[in-house]
Amino acid sequence: MPRHQQARVADVHWDTLSPPEARRLRELGLDEGVRIELLHRSAFGRGPIACRIGRMTVALRRHIAGAIDVIPAA
Repeated sequence: MPRHQQARVADVHWDTLSPPEARRLRELGLDEGVRIELLHRSAFGRGPIACRIGRMTVALRRHIAGAIDVIPAA
């Protein structure tokens, strides 16, 4: 996903996340249909990913972000 492009969450692979990770995403309001925007990736591809969910800026670990499928927003 390119930076600063809005997308919608198409699917979250809940079964690949631990219960605390899944609970945290749900508490943040992340679920199918929610708008999300990639703000920043670490330079070497190993650190967290910063994204905007609604009006919040959230840092997600790479394996958590990998469990989220997105489609471009219309």
